[in-house]
Amino acid sequence: MFSILLITFPFFALVLCGYLAARRGLLPQAAIPGLNTFVLYFALPCMLYRFGANTPLAQLLDGGVVAVYLFCALVLVAFTIAVTLNKRIGWNDASFGALVAAFPNTGFMGVPLLVALLGAQAAGPAIVTIVVDLLVTSSLCIALSRLDSADAHGAEVAAKKALRGVALNPMPWAIVLGAVSSGTQLVLPAPVMQTVALLADAASPVALFTIGAVLARSQMNSVETIALKHYVPVALIKLLLHPLLVGLVGVGAIQLGVPLQPFALTVIVLVAALPSASNVSVLAEKFGADNGRIARIILLSTVLAFFSFSAAVALLT
Repeated sequence: MFSILLITFPFFALVLCGYLAARRGLLPQAAIPGLNTFVLYFALPCMLYRFGANTPLAQLLDGGVVAVYLFCALVLVAFTIAVTLNKRIGWNDASFGALVAAFPNTGFMGVPLLVALLGAQAAGPAIVTIVVDLLVTSSLCIALSRLDSADAHGAEVAAKKALRGVALNPMPWAIVLGAVSSGTQLVLPAPVMQTVALLADAASPVALFTIGAVLARSQMNSVETIALKHYVPVALIKLLLHPLLVGLVGVGAIQLGVPLQPFALTVIVLVAALPSASNVSVLAEKFGADNGRIARIILLSTVLAFFSFSAAVALLT
């Protein structure tokens, strides 16, 4: 366990550094969008491209991983909405609560952390889960969030907007380009690859620092008092139920003959054990959900994940 904490500690410490920098005013809030832009449009796509290009194409097209992870995401979304939907929490807030329960912080935190723990071969299954969450889970929850409008047309429009957002997100395109490079054995010219490598190397530390800053900003800008019962259970669903569900469904799928490798199952269980994705807070704000509640779920899951994720690694490896 101690050896695992030695690996995970720097990742969570960088999140804490970003949080403290924003809370103490060392990092102005106006600078946080710039950090997000650098990570999302430059560093992270280069990191995902490099991992994709160095991963066998078969791992990037793993149908077993897609089937198990997608099924669990849909079950978790349905369950979270069912247990949180009430007079105070309508479809909009319940849907984004479900998204934050089912969408791990795989891009900003998970891929580099899992590679550090399990080796480069962990990148393939983790990248597959990113595609599922970006294309399906996010689009579904955004569409469901519009049901408060009382017409299917609103949900349809929201779904189209979500898909348009996916199309403009550079992460899926970086994964696709990496897969093409892997499948065709395409090698970029050395100066270009060196540039990609420099940006990719910057992705993990800047992304983790940015997560902390985003969490601090959300907390500082939230003035409403929110009862523990409205966000603690969702954080626990994310950290405990999600990995447990993926693990049980994965084992069952293997018993039924689904082509899922045990190592790939270990990776996606650990992906599910990650804290909630910080970018859900941005989506919640954009679509008018209770961003204070979402921010608290993300913050609590990130704090607790230092212990719960490390424990999951110790149990599975």
